[in-house]
Amino acid sequence: MWLITSCEFLFAIEVPTPFILMLRPRSGAQQWIAFEEYLLFPSVPVFEFTDDYGNLCQRLVAPPGTFKIQTSARIMTSDHVDEEPGGAFIDVQHLPDSVLKYLLPSRYCESDCFNDMAREITLNQPPGYDQVAEIENWLRKTIKFQPGSSLTPLSAIEVNQKQVGVCRDLAHLGVALCRSLSIPARMVVGYLHALRPMELHAWFEAFVAGRWYTFDATQMSKRGGYVAIGYGRDAADVAIYNQFGPAVFPIEQKVCVALA
Repeated sequence: MWLITSCEFLFAIEVPTPFILMLRPRSGAQQWIAFEEYLLFPSVPVFEFTDDYGNLCQRLVAPPGTFKIQTSARIMTSDHVDEEPGGAFIDVQHLPDSVLKYLLPSRYCESDCFNDMAREITLNQPPGYDQVAEIENWLRKTIKFQPGSSLTPLSAIEVNQKQVGVCRDLAHLGVALCRSLSIPARMVVGYLHALRPMELHAWFEAFVAGRWYTFDATQMSKRGGYVAIGYGRDAADVAIYNQFGPAVFPIEQKVCVALA
């Protein structure tokens, strides 16, 4: 399907403020970026780099006053989410070097604390894709998805304790459970068509049967319309923006995803 995505942030800046942004989706196997616009008001110098996870990031210093970031893109993405029931578990010694970092505990995904729990959840499933699908189902049934319930990221341990969270939080717990089974898992942030309420979204991917597959416990069924912006170990790696100095927060934020 063809989608038009847009995102707008408006800040009130008091002192020159360094930002690192992650707002440009990149083309890949699951999406193609046909057109893109990236505007700053007022215009300032921007320096782009690719981070350790392949994400396109932008560095700038926002001047005092009102500062607006406005992006839009026309993107072709999959009409459906690929599934692979029975997809094989890959022994660690046979995994590609590039995915090994997604086996390790990280700041918000304490996978070393979930070994017994993950095995209990997936007890009747064969190793691989079916284990991840069972984790996704367990999250959907057990952890309440409640938009606005957490303003700062919750770790996997905290989500499991609270039994409630936003999309980012459910992804953290899903990632931690997968990694505890030696299945590489990573967090993804981006857009989802027809998401309610409309906002930037987070989900997770697991590496089984030789490739990455999408899992999202916040949605009741598998559907297409995902647009990835950033990949990482957890929320610390995929912040849409980081700013440094006195804290600033958007005074206005708009996100839109529509059929092209």
